[in-house]
Amino acid sequence: MRNLLTLLAVLPFLLTGGCSEEPAANGARSWNSAPKVVAEPVVMKKLVDEIQALGTAQANESIEIQPRIASLIDRILFEEGEIVEAGQPLVELESSEIVAGLALAEAALSESRSLYERNKSLSSSQAVSASTLEQLLAKVNTDEALVQAARARLANTRILAPFAGRIGLRRESPGSFVDTSTIITTLDDVSTIKLDFSVPETFLTVIREGMRIQANTIVYPGRVFDGTVASIDTRLDPVSRAVRVRAIMPNTDGALKPGMFLTVDLQRDRGEVLVAPEQSIVPEGSQQFVFVVNDGKVEKRDVTIGRRIPGFVVISEGLSEGEMVITEGTGKVRDGGDIELLGRT
Repeated sequence: MRNLLTLLAVLPFLLTGGCSEEPAANGARSWNSAPKVVAEPVVMKKLVDEIQALGTAQANESIEIQPRIASLIDRILFEEGEIVEAGQPLVELESSEIVAGLALAEAALSESRSLYERNKSLSSSQAVSASTLEQLLAKVNTDEALVQAARARLANTRILAPFAGRIGLRRESPGSFVDTSTIITTLDDVSTIKLDFSVPETFLTVIREGMRIQANTIVYPGRVFDGTVASIDTRLDPVSRAVRVRAIMPNTDGALKPGMFLTVDLQRDRGEVLVAPEQSIVPEGSQQFVFVVNDGKVEKRDVTIGRRIPGFVVISEGLSEGEMVITEGTGKVRDGGDIELLGRT
Protein backbone atom coordinates (compact mmCIF):
# COMPACT_ATOMS: atom_id res chain seq x y z
CA MET A 1 0.00 0.00 0.00
CA ARG A 2 2.85 2.32 0.83
CA ASN A 3 4.50 1.66 -2.54
CA LEU A 4 1.26 2.44 -4.35
CA LEU A 5 0.94 5.79 -2.58
CA THR A 6 4.53 6.64 -3.43
CA LEU A 7 3.96 5.84 -7.12
CA LEU A 8 0.85 8.03 -7.24
CA ALA A 9 2.78 10.91 -5.71
CA VAL A 10 5.63 10.66 -8.18
CA LEU A 11 3.50 10.09 -11.32
CA PRO A 12 2.47 13.74 -11.89
CA PHE A 13 6.10 14.77 -11.70
CA LEU A 14 7.12 12.16 -14.28
CA LEU A 15 4.36 13.17 -16.64
CA THR A 16 5.28 16.83 -16.38
CA GLY A 17 8.97 16.14 -16.97
CA GLY A 18 8.30 13.86 -19.95
CA CYS A 19 6.20 16.46 -21.81
CA SER A 20 8.58 19.37 -21.37
CA GLU A 21 10.50 20.56 -24.48
CA GLU A 22 14.03 21.81 -24.32
CA PRO A 23 14.86 24.93 -26.35
CA ALA A 24 16.25 24.25 -29.80
CA ALA A 25 20.01 24.21 -30.06
CA ASN A 26 21.74 27.24 -31.56
CA GLY A 27 21.55 27.23 -35.34
CA ALA A 28 18.69 24.73 -35.61
CA ARG A 29 15.73 25.82 -37.81
CA SER A 30 12.42 26.21 -36.04
CA TRP A 31 9.22 24.91 -37.64
CA ASN A 32 8.20 28.39 -38.78
CA SER A 33 11.52 29.41 -40.47
CA ALA A 34 11.69 29.92 -44.29
CA PRO A 35 13.04 26.99 -46.40
CA LYS A 36 16.51 27.36 -47.82
CA VAL A 37 16.70 27.20 -51.64
CA VAL A 38 19.13 27.76 -54.49
CA ALA A 39 18.17 29.93 -57.45
CA GLU A 40 19.71 30.84 -60.81
CA PRO A 41 18.88 33.60 -63.29
CA VAL A 42 17.07 33.22 -66.59
CA VAL A 43 19.56 34.22 -69.31
CA MET A 44 19.89 34.71 -73.04
CA LYS A 45 21.96 31.97 -74.67
CA LYS A 46 23.22 31.46 -78.19
CA LEU A 47 21.50 28.44 -79.73
CA VAL A 48 23.29 26.44 -82.40
CA ASP A 49 21.75 23.36 -84.04
CA GLU A 50 24.27 20.68 -84.89
CA ILE A 51 23.90 17.58 -87.04
CA GLN A 52 26.34 14.95 -88.22
CA ALA A 53 25.73 13.77 -91.78
CA LEU A 54 27.20 10.53 -93.12
CA GLY A 55 28.66 10.72 -96.62
CA THR A 56 30.26 8.34 -99.12
CA ALA A 57 33.42 9.26 -100.99
CA GLN A 58 33.40 8.87 -104.76
CA ALA A 59 36.09 9.34 -107.36
CA ASN A 60 35.91 12.52 -109.39
CA GLU A 61 35.81 10.34 -112.51
CA SER A 62 35.55 6.55 -112.57
CA ILE A 63 35.17 4.04 -115.40
CA GLU A 64 35.67 0.37 -116.22
CA ILE A 65 38.01 -0.19 -119.15
CA GLN A 66 36.15 -2.33 -121.74
CA PRO A 67 36.85 -2.90 -125.44
CA ARG A 68 34.44 -1.69 -128.11
CA ILE A 69 35.06 -4.69 -130.34
CA ALA A 70 35.58 -8.43 -129.87
CA SER A 71 39.17 -9.56 -130.37
CA LEU A 72 42.27 -11.00 -128.68
CA ILE A 73 44.45 -8.91 -126.39
CA ASP A 74 47.74 -8.32 -128.18
CA ARG A 75 49.55 -6.14 -125.63
CA ILE A 76 48.83 -4.63 -122.20
CA LEU A 77 50.60 -1.31 -121.86
CA PHE A 78 49.91 -0.39 -118.21
CA GLU A 79 51.00 -1.48 -114.74
CA GLU A 80 48.56 -2.02 -111.89
CA GLY A 81 48.28 1.08 -109.72
CA GLU A 82 50.01 3.24 -112.31
CA ILE A 83 49.01 6.86 -112.79
CA VAL A 84 48.28 7.49 -116.46
CA GLU A 85 47.62 10.62 -118.49
CA ALA A 86 44.63 11.34 -120.69
CA GLY A 87 45.07 9.75 -124.13
CA GLN A 88 47.76 7.32 -122.97
CA PRO A 89 47.48 3.85 -124.67
CA LEU A 90 46.42 1.13 -122.25
CA VAL A 91 45.65 -1.96 -124.35
CA GLU A 92 46.28 -3.08 -127.93
CA LEU A 93 44.01 -5.71 -129.49
CA GLU A 94 44.90 -8.09 -132.32
CA SER A 95 44.13 -6.17 -135.56
CA SER A 96 45.49 -8.11 -138.56
CA GLU A 97 42.03 -8.94 -139.90
CA ILE A 98 40.86 -5.36 -139.46
CA VAL A 99 44.00 -4.03 -141.19
CA ALA A 100 43.35 -6.35 -144.13
CA GLY A 101 39.74 -5.23 -144.30
CA LEU A 102 40.87 -1.59 -144.32
CA ALA A 103 43.26 -2.31 -147.21
CA LEU A 104 40.46 -3.92 -149.23
CA ALA A 105 38.16 -0.95 -148.52
CA GLU A 106 40.82 1.53 -149.57
CA ALA A 107 41.50 -0.43 -152.79
CA ALA A 108 37.80 -0.48 -153.64
CA LEU A 109 37.57 3.25 -152.98
CA SER A 110 40.55 3.93 -155.23
CA GLU A 111 39.00 1.91 -158.06
CA SER A 112 35.56 3.54 -157.77
CA ARG A 113 37.08 7.02 -157.71
CA SER A 114 39.16 6.29 -160.82
CA LEU A 115 36.10 4.93 -162.67
CA TYR A 116 34.04 7.91 -161.67
CA GLU A 117 36.69 10.40 -162.84
CA ARG A 118 37.02 8.72 -166.26
CA ASN A 119 33.29 8.72 -166.86
CA LYS A 120 32.97 12.26 -165.61
CA SER A 121 35.39 13.46 -168.32
CA LEU A 122 33.20 11.79 -170.95
CA SER A 123 29.98 13.29 -169.71
CA SER A 124 30.64 16.55 -171.56
CA SER A 125 30.41 14.65 -174.90
CA GLN A 126 27.27 12.91 -173.69
CA ALA A 127 28.96 9.55 -174.08
CA VAL A 128 27.89 8.71 -170.53
CA SER A 129 24.40 9.28 -169.27
CA ALA A 130 23.71 11.37 -166.18
CA SER A 131 22.12 8.42 -164.39
CA THR A 132 25.23 6.31 -164.89
CA LEU A 133 27.41 9.09 -163.52
CA GLU A 134 25.17 9.38 -160.46
CA GLN A 135 25.48 5.64 -159.82
CA LEU A 136 29.27 5.84 -160.03
CA LEU A 137 29.31 8.77 -157.58
CA ALA A 138 27.10 6.82 -155.16
CA LYS A 139 29.57 3.92 -155.34
CA VAL A 140 32.40 6.32 -154.46
CA ASN A 141 30.49 7.61 -151.45
CA THR A 142 29.74 4.07 -150.30
CA ASP A 143 33.38 3.02 -150.57
CA GLU A 144 34.45 6.13 -148.62
CA ALA A 145 32.03 5.18 -145.82
CA LEU A 146 33.43 1.63 -145.78
CA VAL A 147 36.95 2.99 -145.47
CA GLN A 148 35.93 5.25 -142.56
CA ALA A 149 34.23 2.29 -140.84
CA ALA A 150 37.35 0.15 -141.25
CA ARG A 151 39.55 2.91 -139.89
CA ALA A 152 37.21 3.30 -136.89
CA ARG A 153 37.42 -0.44 -136.20
CA LEU A 154 41.20 -0.24 -136.42
CA ALA A 155 41.24 2.70 -133.99
CA ASN A 156 39.13 0.66 -131.57
CA THR A 157 41.90 -1.92 -131.34
CA ARG A 158 43.86 0.62 -129.25
CA ILE A 159 42.22 1.47 -125.92
CA LEU A 160 43.26 4.89 -124.62
CA ALA A 161 42.81 6.47 -121.21
CA PRO A 162 39.89 8.95 -121.48
CA PHE A 163 41.20 11.00 -118.54
CA ALA A 164 44.13 11.11 -116.17
CA GLY A 165 43.89 8.81 -113.18
CA ARG A 166 45.08 5.70 -111.40
CA ILE A 167 44.79 2.25 -112.98
CA GLY A 168 43.19 -0.51 -110.91
CA LEU A 169 43.86 -4.24 -110.89
CA ARG A 170 44.33 -6.05 -114.19
CA ARG A 171 41.68 -8.71 -114.85
CA GLU A 172 42.81 -10.07 -118.23
CA SER A 173 46.06 -11.27 -119.76
CA PRO A 174 47.65 -10.97 -123.22
CA GLY A 175 46.06 -13.53 -125.53
CA SER A 176 42.70 -13.44 -123.76
CA PHE A 177 39.63 -13.14 -125.93
CA VAL A 178 37.56 -10.11 -124.94
CA ASP A 179 34.32 -8.57 -126.13
CA THR A 180 32.31 -5.48 -125.27
CA SER A 181 31.18 -6.95 -121.91
CA THR A 182 34.71 -7.75 -120.68
CA ILE A 183 36.21 -5.53 -117.97
CA ILE A 184 39.96 -5.37 -118.43
CA THR A 185 40.70 -2.96 -115.56
CA THR A 186 39.40 0.21 -113.90
CA LEU A 187 40.46 3.83 -114.03
CA ASP A 188 39.75 6.35 -111.26
CA ASP A 189 40.58 10.00 -110.96
CA VAL A 190 41.05 10.41 -107.18
CA SER A 191 42.96 13.70 -107.24
CA THR A 192 39.58 15.15 -106.28
CA ILE A 193 36.90 13.37 -104.24
CA LYS A 194 33.16 13.84 -104.52
CA LEU A 195 31.43 13.48 -101.15
CA ASP A 196 27.67 12.88 -101.28
CA PHE A 197 25.67 13.24 -98.06
CA SER A 198 22.09 14.01 -97.00
CA VAL A 199 20.84 16.78 -94.71
CA PRO A 200 17.33 17.26 -93.23
CA GLU A 201 15.03 19.79 -94.86
CA THR A 202 15.33 21.97 -91.74
CA PHE A 203 18.93 22.66 -92.76
CA LEU A 204 18.08 23.84 -96.28
CA THR A 205 18.61 27.43 -95.17
CA VAL A 206 22.09 26.52 -93.94
CA ILE A 207 23.44 24.62 -96.95
CA ARG A 208 24.42 26.67 -99.98
CA GLU A 209 26.69 26.24 -102.97
CA GLY A 210 30.24 27.39 -102.26
CA MET A 211 29.86 26.71 -98.53
CA ARG A 212 32.98 25.26 -96.89
CA ILE A 213 32.62 22.01 -94.94
CA GLN A 214 34.85 19.77 -92.86
CA ALA A 215 34.70 15.98 -92.83
CA ASN A 216 36.25 13.27 -90.66
CA THR A 217 36.82 9.54 -91.01
CA ILE A 218 37.68 6.83 -88.52
CA VAL A 219 40.50 5.78 -90.84
CA TYR A 220 42.45 8.95 -89.95
CA PRO A 221 41.51 9.92 -86.36
CA GLY A 222 42.05 13.58 -85.65
CA ARG A 223 42.51 14.57 -89.29
CA VAL A 224 40.09 17.02 -90.86
CA PHE A 225 39.37 17.06 -94.60
CA ASP A 226 38.22 20.37 -96.06
CA GLY A 227 35.78 20.65 -98.92
CA THR A 228 33.32 22.92 -100.70
CA VAL A 229 29.65 22.32 -101.47
CA ALA A 230 29.46 22.03 -105.27
CA SER A 231 25.77 21.30 -105.84
CA ILE A 232 22.49 20.60 -104.06
CA ASP A 233 19.87 18.25 -105.43
CA THR A 234 16.69 19.86 -106.73
CA ARG A 235 14.42 17.37 -104.94
CA LEU A 236 13.93 16.07 -101.41
CA ASP A 237 13.53 12.41 -100.61
CA PRO A 238 9.78 12.00 -99.91
CA VAL A 239 10.46 9.38 -97.21
CA SER A 240 13.40 10.81 -95.26
CA ARG A 241 12.58 14.49 -96.02
CA ALA A 242 16.27 15.01 -96.71
CA VAL A 243 18.12 16.58 -99.62
CA ARG A 244 21.22 15.20 -101.30
CA VAL A 245 24.32 17.42 -101.23
CA ARG A 246 27.59 16.97 -103.14
CA ALA A 247 30.85 18.45 -101.91
CA ILE A 248 34.23 18.52 -103.68
CA MET A 249 37.32 17.71 -101.63
CA PRO A 250 40.98 17.94 -102.75
CA ASN A 251 42.83 14.64 -102.38
CA THR A 252 46.34 15.42 -103.50
CA ASP A 253 47.96 12.82 -101.25
CA GLY A 254 45.46 10.10 -102.18
CA ALA A 255 44.46 9.50 -98.56
CA LEU A 256 40.76 9.27 -99.39
CA LYS A 257 39.56 6.24 -101.37
CA PRO A 258 36.27 5.83 -103.25
CA GLY A 259 33.71 4.11 -101.06
CA MET A 260 35.05 5.43 -97.74
CA PHE A 261 32.55 6.75 -95.17
CA LEU A 262 33.03 10.27 -93.85
CA THR A 263 31.06 12.35 -91.36
CA VAL A 264 30.25 16.00 -91.97
CA ASP A 265 29.49 18.28 -89.01
CA LEU A 266 27.01 21.05 -89.82
CA GLN A 267 25.81 23.88 -87.61
CA ARG A 268 22.85 26.25 -87.81
CA ASP A 269 22.94 29.44 -85.73
CA ARG A 270 19.47 30.25 -84.36
CA GLY A 271 20.67 33.39 -82.62
CA GLU A 272 20.07 34.08 -78.92
CA VAL A 273 17.12 32.54 -77.06
CA LEU A 274 15.84 32.81 -73.48
CA VAL A 275 16.75 29.75 -71.41
CA ALA A 276 16.17 28.57 -67.85
CA PRO A 277 18.06 25.84 -65.94
CA GLU A 278 16.56 22.47 -66.72
CA GLN A 279 16.15 21.54 -63.02
CA SER A 280 13.95 24.59 -62.42
CA ILE A 281 11.09 23.16 -64.50
CA VAL A 282 8.31 21.57 -62.42
CA PRO A 283 5.88 19.50 -64.57
CA GLU A 284 2.29 19.11 -63.45
CA GLY A 285 0.24 17.08 -65.88
CA SER A 286 0.49 18.75 -69.28
CA GLN A 287 1.66 22.08 -67.81
CA GLN A 288 5.11 23.31 -66.89
CA PHE A 289 5.84 25.61 -63.95
CA VAL A 290 8.77 27.41 -62.33
CA PHE A 291 9.13 29.06 -58.94
CA VAL A 292 10.28 32.65 -59.38
CA VAL A 293 12.05 34.44 -56.51
CA ASN A 294 10.78 38.00 -55.98
CA ASP A 295 11.87 40.01 -52.90
CA GLY A 296 12.29 36.92 -50.75
CA LYS A 297 8.96 35.43 -51.74
CA VAL A 298 8.01 32.68 -54.19
CA GLU A 299 5.78 33.04 -57.22
CA LYS A 300 4.61 29.90 -58.99
CA ARG A 301 4.45 30.73 -62.67
CA ASP A 302 3.16 28.86 -65.71
CA VAL A 303 5.70 28.77 -68.57
CA THR A 304 5.78 27.57 -72.18
CA ILE A 305 8.95 25.68 -73.00
CA GLY A 306 10.66 24.92 -76.29
CA ARG A 307 13.47 22.58 -77.15
CA ARG A 308 15.93 21.29 -74.58
CA ILE A 309 19.67 21.80 -74.79
CA PRO A 310 22.21 20.29 -72.37
CA GLY A 311 21.43 21.74 -68.93
CA PHE A 312 18.85 24.26 -70.16
CA VAL A 313 15.32 24.58 -71.52
CA VAL A 314 14.25 27.23 -74.03
CA ILE A 315 11.50 29.43 -72.57
CA SER A 316 8.97 30.61 -75.14
CA GLU A 317 6.62 32.42 -72.75
CA GLY A 318 6.31 33.20 -69.04
CA LEU A 319 9.74 34.53 -68.04
CA SER A 320 11.99 37.50 -68.67
CA GLU A 321 15.75 37.76 -68.79
CA GLY A 322 17.34 38.18 -65.37
CA GLU A 323 14.50 36.71 -63.29
CA MET A 324 15.62 34.23 -60.61
CA VAL A 325 14.13 30.74 -60.64
CA ILE A 326 14.56 28.10 -57.95
CA THR A 327 16.72 25.17 -59.04
CA GLU A 328 17.14 23.36 -55.71
CA GLY A 329 14.42 23.09 -53.10
CA THR A 330 11.35 23.31 -55.34
CA GLY A 331 9.70 20.59 -53.29
CA LYS A 332 9.89 22.69 -50.08
CA VAL A 333 8.31 25.92 -51.33
CA ARG A 334 4.77 27.08 -52.01
CA ASP A 335 3.26 29.92 -54.02
CA GLY A 336 3.50 33.19 -52.05
CA GLY A 337 5.68 31.70 -49.33
CA ASP A 338 8.92 33.08 -47.90
CA ILE A 339 12.28 31.53 -48.74
CA GLU A 340 15.89 31.92 -47.70
CA LEU A 341 18.10 32.26 -50.72
CA LEU A 342 21.43 30.46 -50.31
CA GLY A 343 22.98 31.50 -53.60
CA ARG A 344 23.62 30.18 -57.09
CA THR A 345 25.05 26.85 -58.09
